Amino acid sequence: MEEQQRLEEARIAEEAALSLAHKEKAKSKAAIEHAEAAQRIAELEAQKRRNAEIKALKEVEEKTKVLSSLGQTDFRYRKYTIEEIEVATEYFAQSRKIGEGGYGPVYKCYLDHTPAAVKVLRPDATQGRSQFQQEVEILSCIRHPNMVLLLGACPEYGCLVYEYMSNGSLEDCLFQRGKTRPLSWQHRFRIAAEIGTGLLFLHQTKPEPLVHRDLKPANILLDRNYVSKISDVGLARLVPPTVADTVTQYRMTSTAGTFCYIDPEYQQTGMLGIKSDIYSLGIIFLQILTGKAPMGLTHHVERAIEKGTFSEMLDQSVPDWPVEEALSLAEIALRCSELRRKDRPDLGKVVLPLLNRLREFADDNMFDSGPYSGNPSPSQSQVSMSKEDLSYPPSAQSSIGS
Repeated sequence: MEEQQRLEEARIAEEAALSLAHKEKAKSKAAIEHAEAAQRIAELEAQKRRNAEIKALKEVEEKTKVLSSLGQTDFRYRKYTIEEIEVATEYFAQSRKIGEGGYGPVYKCYLDHTPAAVKVLRPDATQGRSQFQQEVEILSCIRHPNMVLLLGACPEYGCLVYEYMSNGSLEDCLFQRGKTRPLSWQHRFRIAAEIGTGLLFLHQTKPEPLVHRDLKPANILLDRNYVSKISDVGLARLVPPTVADTVTQYRMTSTAGTFCYIDPEYQQTGMLGIKSDIYSLGIIFLQILTGKAPMGLTHHVERAIEKGTFSEMLDQSVPDWPVEEALSLAEIALRCSELRRKDRPDLGKVVLPLLNRLREFADDNMFDSGPYSGNPSPSQSQVSMSKEDLSYPPSAQSSIGS
């Protein structure tokens, strides 16, 4: 019995030892598997980092290659050397500077016997290089009477050369900056129709619609005859054409545009569509009518219409507003600036027909006193440019004389 008891105790001890060994083995196996899993995760993360670095390097190389090829082989626009631009702008003299934007400074000059505006990419402009490439690609491919004409570029130094718009921006005219005087209602109606026409042209580009994304009075330029032209398409984006216009959307990783003009739905969701520009268009129309800042403008105009005091909202620098026609433009502008994209009207089918009727009405009531309200005689700036506008830099004069 004692021997049997010892054997039983030995068996129990052996089983306990085996059980403990199995447990230790399982723990060891789990630890090895955990270590292997951690190593695999680390390897995957390292691979992701390597892939991201390779992708970034490839993007940089592709951008450099595209810019280089644009500068060397793209014959859709005139290629200027940096020396030509430096001479024309008197080495970017402050006296030649006519503007400053997020992209960089703008200089007035004279190139190829033509007044021109040179926009220069600032070295610290974070998105400037991609905007430069985008603007060259778009403007070198399109021509429209209501789009600013790209004369040429200097890709190596990030310079864009445009036709010179001697009457500045619509914003300058609306807020009467500098020596500008108030535009007549006839010219305001015509400018509204021209902006709508130019924007529809962008939206109807093939094979994909083009959304401007930064439409505002500062980006509407006026030539010497006060014909309006849309500029600054560096932020424009192509959107897929596969969906109907009313619901065409394209998700962007980050929104772009200017506060008060940017589509609220696009700002909240990142979903871009051609009706994102319609919101901006509505705000511009309200400013054309009122001459007021964009902040809260839709609310103020709506309240004035409800109270029957709309005529008081109209720009008082224009003495002879046709209130009924102005009200029709204000109503379509308010529809354009609806918060929900689906509530905004179609540009080609609804908005532009009204704008064209207002333009015809303005043409029928046009007078011979120039673009300004209250001018007793024709404005010379409509038919000719001043000597200052056509002035040559000293070095350019000598080259022309020779």
